[in-house]
Amino acid sequence: MTAILETTNLTKIYGSEQAVNKVSFSLIEGTSTALIGPNGSGKTTTLSMLAGLLQPTDGMISFNGEKHADIRKHIGFLPQYPQFFSWMTALEFTEMAARLSGMDSRHTKIEAQKTLEFVGLGEALRKKTGAFSGGMKQRLGLAQAIVHKPKILLLDEPVSALDPVGRREIMNLLKSLQQNMTILYSTHILNDAEEMTNQLLFLRKGELVEQGSLSDVKTKYDSPRYRVEFASAQDALTFAARSPWKVSYEEIFAFIDLDNELPEMNAVLGYLANSGLGIRKVERQTSSLEEIFMKVARQE
Repeated sequence: MTAILETTNLTKIYGSEQAVNKVSFSLIEGTSTALIGPNGSGKTTTLSMLAGLLQPTDGMISFNGEKHADIRKHIGFLPQYPQFFSWMTALEFTEMAARLSGMDSRHTKIEAQKTLEFVGLGEALRKKTGAFSGGMKQRLGLAQAIVHKPKILLLDEPVSALDPVGRREIMNLLKSLQQNMTILYSTHILNDAEEMTNQLLFLRKGELVEQGSLSDVKTKYDSPRYRVEFASAQDALTFAARSPWKVSYEEIFAFIDLDNELPEMNAVLGYLANSGLGIRKVERQTSSLEEIFMKVARQE
């Protein structure tokens, strides 16, 4: 697998504040990477340095193995809060973005129109951006980021301001783009990261504290447990009080929490069968990405 972009000890300092501290990672061509972390962890600063909007204080960014390369023409960037000229139409704005990226002016109008149709703004080509809804602005922001067909697409919280329907539509667009672009995006919507991510990068206080494939990170931090659904809340409470294992409960559900070694399923089923309690379902669960995120965010 080929690394299309690599960072080495990427650092950004503002006065006495170290916003990003010696962050090193690589992006494999044709993959999607999620950059996650608490607010203030350095996600936006990292993306802005990669996009060429901020000059790193120290460190190196390599593109296709070339050190100190000017990669701006290979980058498409969607900021968290894209801004537009309200008096311009969607087509005019996307054409302008295409020209600024270095595209031949003879092709900008055709490519801008194709791109706007791709992101679902085909019927709003000549509509002024000042009249756009939040979802339409996010689509237009995506259009300006991809109109020049960049090799790397950087997205800062691309769906955070959208309703569930809009979020689903943008996620589907990103999945289709992944076939032709390498994507790095920051997000706090962890279900989205779980859905389309090849690699996870966890930032905390400006430092990269964990990275790896989704499966590797889950394996490392997984805390499996049993989830028992009872016929009543009283049954769940009774089980929690009598169980030989550490148990938490919530309404009609009880969870055998596994700080220690996980008991065998047969042992759990045998105990429940002889408990005299009303049991509806027993299942083994693994940690969600949100639970893993909390573990990584809290560790020192």
